[in-house]
Amino acid sequence: MTNLTSFCIAIVLFDSYWLTPCLAENSELLVTASGQRVESVNRWEAERRSEILRLFREQMYGQMPAAPEKMAVRLIESGPAYVGKAIRKQYQLRFDETENSPSLDLLIYLPVRVSECVPVILGMNFWGNHAVTDDPNVVLAHSFVESSRNPWCDLSGVTDNRATDACRGKNAGQWPIERMLDRGYGIATFYRNDVDCDDPKRFDDGVRRLYPDLQNCGDNFSTIGAWAWGISRAIDCLEQDTAIDAQRIAVFGWSRLGKAALWAAANDDRIAVTLSNEAGAGGAKLFRRNVGEDIKRLNSHFPHWFCNNFDKYNGGDETLPFDMHMMVALIAPRAVCIGGAEEDQHADPEGEFLALKAAEPVYVGLYGLTAIPAMKMPATGERSFGCLGFHFRAGRHDVLQSDWNAYLDFVDLHLKQN
Repeated sequence: MTNLTSFCIAIVLFDSYWLTPCLAENSELLVTASGQRVESVNRWEAERRSEILRLFREQMYGQMPAAPEKMAVRLIESGPAYVGKAIRKQYQLRFDETENSPSLDLLIYLPVRVSECVPVILGMNFWGNHAVTDDPNVVLAHSFVESSRNPWCDLSGVTDNRATDACRGKNAGQWPIERMLDRGYGIATFYRNDVDCDDPKRFDDGVRRLYPDLQNCGDNFSTIGAWAWGISRAIDCLEQDTAIDAQRIAVFGWSRLGKAALWAAANDDRIAVTLSNEAGAGGAKLFRRNVGEDIKRLNSHFPHWFCNNFDKYNGGDETLPFDMHMMVALIAPRAVCIGGAEEDQHADPEGEFLALKAAEPVYVGLYGLTAIPAMKMPATGERSFGCLGFHFRAGRHDVLQSDWNAYLDFVDLHLKQN
């Protein structure tokens, strides 16, 4: 009897709480397009994984170009920060040689009291590098900045959709940089709109305009695809820094940026740990449950996020040829932690937990890993960590200190060297 067969038999004996909603998804995860059962890592990696990745590219996220041949990386500033705890580095990444090339500003803080190369937590931010810290030396975002009110960041300092000094530190509550430094981690971040503006009317602002051949098609290069691509370009830069351990990079994303973090990890195996906070629909939650946000709402409110082919599934979530547990499975055997909030039912946290459980035939059955110990949805305030992790807290859609408590503990589990 194979390990996979034993695992599947064991699943049937477990509580059907999560199994029943995911049964259809489990049955197709390890069956190739030709109908062959996948029972080995070799067949998964050589055949089935690439089939699933192709489905996501063709039907949801769109094509993603290779790294630009002429990307220029330039250190624009460095210096001490956080009262000597850290060294700050700021890089500019230009994506082609033209004068008006889109460019990404990458902000890095590295702890100085560490003798070895450090692991890094990399994440996109919503409102600019200057907003995640009150460090006056951080370069103000050069890209378009939203000026509408929101419950997560005070944007009153934005003038004519441009950042000003009054915007500094306005979003620092979601980014506990000193805590990360104290735990021995570097932190790297860049602004989402540097890569692609989160506004379909501002297509010309971002990197997608550099790839016109990837636009007039059903599987066009999308905004979430561009953000994921930007994460990989930031990793290209991190790899060049000898103070950073490029084998120990964790990627974090919240909400729509959590969707991009998962898609980046599915495409880039340099990402060792993925932290996706309340990504919901288009991230980790199962579409076929028909709970929370659905495909039609995603495409109606955010037509730029996904490729044109995704419109075919408006009103027909159950007709998708995949579901989001397959996204989690694409990242195997690397670690993934998902976070949900009790009041954030729009993101369907239970559906995210069930997606983790439905990915276990790959993590456990094929790779022999301890995936997620919990058999039922954790209660509020609880967590369950293996190679896959889930934590569930009280409160609304946000990034709280309790989220970072969980994520830093999860990253410790997978990236800290003994």
